Amino acid sequence: MKKLIKCVLIALFSLLTLSAIGLYWVYQSVVSYGQMPLKLEAPVEFEVARGTSFSQMANTLAQTGAVDELWKLKLLVKLRPELAKIRSGLYQISPNDTVVELLEKLRQGKEMVFTVTLVEGQSIKEWREQLKQLPRLKWKEGAFLEVLEDNGDKSKLPEGKFYPDTYHYGNGDSVKVILQQSYQKMQQELDRAWQERDQSIPLKSPYELLTMASIIEKETGKASERPWISAVFTNRLRKGMRLQTDPTVIYGMGERYQGNITRKDLREQTPYNTYRIHGLTPTPIAAPSGASLMAAARPADVDYLYFVSKNDGSHIFSKTLTEHNRAVDKYQRNR
Repeated sequence: MKKLIKCVLIALFSLLTLSAIGLYWVYQSVVSYGQMPLKLEAPVEFEVARGTSFSQMANTLAQTGAVDELWKLKLLVKLRPELAKIRSGLYQISPNDTVVELLEKLRQGKEMVFTVTLVEGQSIKEWREQLKQLPRLKWKEGAFLEVLEDNGDKSKLPEGKFYPDTYHYGNGDSVKVILQQSYQKMQQELDRAWQERDQSIPLKSPYELLTMASIIEKETGKASERPWISAVFTNRLRKGMRLQTDPTVIYGMGERYQGNITRKDLREQTPYNTYRIHGLTPTPIAAPSGASLMAAARPADVDYLYFVSKNDGSHIFSKTLTEHNRAVDKYQRNR
């Protein structure tokens, strides 16, 4: 009898030992599984819909090929229950993510963030076409005007009032999320430039400064020349001279502009043709950068009245028409 009991105990001990070894092997396999990289060759978007359970998410994840051995994945969240608390959203998963890193991303709701750069010197029309093409962003016709109205601006004149910068948005955001940030930043930068302006400049309002800055932006090819270009336009305003700047002619031509300006275009009477009108254009002609705002506010202390392109992004500046004509002959007419 004792011998039988001994045999039973030995067998039971052996069984328990084997079970313990088996459980330890499973535990180690599951832990190791959590540290394995996803089975992807390139980053992919992965969307978790609202109300999706962990089990449903796991099955969908397996269908992408990012994971296999779902039983290990389900055991992993048994060992670490907090990893099962996933949040809905659009995520980017990559080959560099481990299984645990992916689950942490879903648990913390680290959704994909998209980026857009609104470039200085471009118009609302150009920005509109860019924004309409962005992935995962909800475009809305009239968004620029709506943002103006939301901020108490009833002018219906959005040109120049949105700051060029890099902005971020999430999946399904409205374009107004970006435009609101852009509008507020322009208000801040414009106010700062206006407060720090040279009090002697012939500009009567922040809006005139914004308009001047937009013209400077369109004429600037070399950043360091902004204050000099600003000085030319400021000096011409003081003397009652027309600004005579090509970008204003182009803006006034609208859709008719096809890359060239003719003598006829320069003679055409439009509200924006500074070869025909005195003073500034009625609105900005593009989105000025912060540097152009400050250049408009604080032009260089120089006597230049003219400049001409050297065709390399830089300009030759002149004080007299005679000097200017010589520069034109040299750099534009090749004489």
